[in-house]
Parts: sequence; structure tokens; C-alpha cells
Amino acid sequence: MSSKLMYRTLRPVLSSSGLGIGPGIRGHVISHLSTVRFFSSADTSSPVSGNNQPEKPVQTTDGKVISTYWGIPPAKITKPDGSAWKWNCFQPWDSYKPDVSIDVTKHHKPSNFTDKFAYWTVQTLKIPVQLFFQRKHMCHAMLLETVAAVPGMVGGMLLHLKSLRRFEHSGGWIKALLEEAENERMHLMTFIELSQPKWYERAIVFTVQGVFFNAYFLAYVISPKLAHRITGYLEEEAVNSYTEFLKDIDAGKFENSPAPAIAIDYWRLPKDATLRDVVYVIRADEAHHRDINHYASDIQFKGHELKEAPAPIGYH
Repeated sequence: MSSKLMYRTLRPVLSSSGLGIGPGIRGHVISHLSTVRFFSSADTSSPVSGNNQPEKPVQTTDGKVISTYWGIPPAKITKPDGSAWKWNCFQPWDSYKPDVSIDVTKHHKPSNFTDKFAYWTVQTLKIPVQLFFQRKHMCHAMLLETVAAVPGMVGGMLLHLKSLRRFEHSGGWIKALLEEAENERMHLMTFIELSQPKWYERAIVFTVQGVFFNAYFLAYVISPKLAHRITGYLEEEAVNSYTEFLKDIDAGKFENSPAPAIAIDYWRLPKDATLRDVVYVIRADEAHHRDINHYASDIQFKGHELKEAPAPIGYH
């Protein structure tokens, strides 16, 4: 005897005041999902068409059909002007207007052995990078972001596992560090809209990422305060790097091309934004990451765990 058909309507409509029918988060509209039918694997009467496709198949961005009845039609999201939201890598509520008033000149002066070890480690790593890239800012930025997105993910992952092992909250630090990792990844997604890395640059990224991930993982397991201090100094260097990038754009040494669409939507930039505007907000992001990691290290240097201090969630 075949199982009964199970019908289920998924209607995740988010509004600024909570769940319900109405405008989406921050003015973005999320339409209702159409009814989706879930069938038992033993059911032979599932209503598929003659070409063995679902009634309402899910399609990829290039129009190809994903042939599976587990597929759930994605929500149709629109911008406030009514145009379709084109990005799957982030949603409208993930976008933000960055705080560019942050001081980009701040520096944590090394005051103990751990600080000095972290500082000189970063300074040593900086030498081959500068020799290789020199003033090739776009290539440098892409490599930088593939590395900069690692610490937040490693830290968030290890705190996540620690939270599970100890049956305790993380104080929001898991989310804060994963936010940092995602933000760094979006920097990379922006730069690849402007330039595609060559094969040897991809090879360098593959090698550097593998080495850095494992080295940082071990550093975080051994001493989280050292790991966060290293990241803080890495972010200081990122700020300095983007400052040099801005100087060359202003001097006419690097073309100030139009900002890619993904950057305009992610940072809510004006439609006529340029590369300079993009680099300017990315530098501000890096400065915020600098502060978060030095703050995390300071908490632990004072003998406290991260969960004891408020996590800087959404600190941009």
C-alpha cells in the first residue's frame, strides 16, 4: 500500500516587524514560495512530466534544471525599486553601509613576548609578499583576501566545537568571527569581478592557503590570544596595503574603473561608485577586523575567556 501524499506549503515571509505578510527586511520584498509537494520514496504516482522533471523544477542561474524532487523553489527577492535581486552569495539583509569614520592609523604597540612574536611573524611574512607583488595592487588584494578570510573561519569553528564540548554559550563570538570570515570572502568576490587571477597566482593561493590554514589552526589550538594578535597585525598590514592602493589610484597610476555591481549592492554604494569607493570601504572593513582581533587578544591576556566579554556582532 503506497504512502499518502504529504503536502506542505513553505511561506517564509520576513517583515521588519517579525514574521508575517508584508515588506521584507530593510525594505526588501520576499515573495511567497509556491507550494512544494514532498513524496514518499515508495510513491509511484508523483506528478512529474514526461521528461522526468518536477512540475516546477528549480533552475540554476544559467537556466539549467536541477532534476530532483527534493528541490525547493527559492524565494523571489526584489530590491526596493522592484528590480530582481541577482545575488545568491548574499542577501539584501547581509548588505550594509560601512562605517568609514574609523581610525585607519591605529597600531597596537607590542608590549610583551607574545605580542612581539606575533608582530615580527607578520613583518617577516610581509617581505616575500612585497617583493613578489610590489605595486600590483589587484593581484596583491586577491591573495590577501584568500588569506584574510581564514582566521575568522578557524576561530569560529574552534569556538563552535568548544561550545558543543562544554555545553555552554560562546557569548556571540562564534557569530562575530564567522561574520568576519564572510566579509573577507566578499572582498574577494568583489575583486574577481574586476580581475581574474592567472594560473600561477591560483597556484600560489592554493599553496599559501593550505599552509596558512594549518599553521593558524595549530596556533589557535595552542594559544588563541597569540592567534588573534597575529590576525590583528595582519589586518594592520591590510589597512596599510589598501592605503597604498588608494594613493596610486589618486595619483593616476591605477585606473579608477566603475565599481562592480556586487560591490554597489553589498556596501550600498551609489550607482556611480568607482573602484576608489570600493577600496575605501574595504579598508574600513579591515580596520574593524583589526580592532576585533586585538580586542579578542586583550580579553584573553587579562585572563578572561571571550564569552565573558560582549562579542562585536555586526561591527562594521
